Amino acid sequence: MIYKHFENCEIGEKVLSRARTITETDVVSFCYLTGNWLQLHSDAEFAKNTIIGERLVQGALVFSLIPGLFIISAPGIIVASYGIDKIRFLKPVKIGDTIHAESEIVEKQDKGDKGGVITQKIEVKNQKGETVQVCLWKMLISREA
Repeated sequence: MIYKHFENCEIGEKVLSRARTITETDVVSFCYLTGNWLQLHSDAEFAKNTIIGERLVQGALVFSLIPGLFIISAPGIIVASYGIDKIRFLKPVKIGDTIHAESEIVEKQDKGDKGGVITQKIEVKNQKGETVQVCLWKMLISREA
């Protein structure tokens, strides 16, 4: 994600996250949390008869794991999430898949004395190196005091 103040960020900078294996507990916990009990995620017998042939991890769960894949930024650098654009779920993520994220700064917008908006292209990849999810994530980043 972003580890530096706005004025120190450069377009083209990349950050690679750590990896994480998604478990059945993650999927079931997300079902409880969101109330999304869609059979494709929660019913193993149903999922056996789908095109994929097994349960899938919710796309929203994969997305929600992105910040935790990155080492936490220093306090006060990230002010707020500014929006997510063009999110796409490109390949199915299955229970037992190991994902990581790759972030690249693709745009900077100055917002005055206090900071600016950094747009990152985030690609989530599985253990095979396949891109499973992509988005443009905008974050409001502070300037150095």
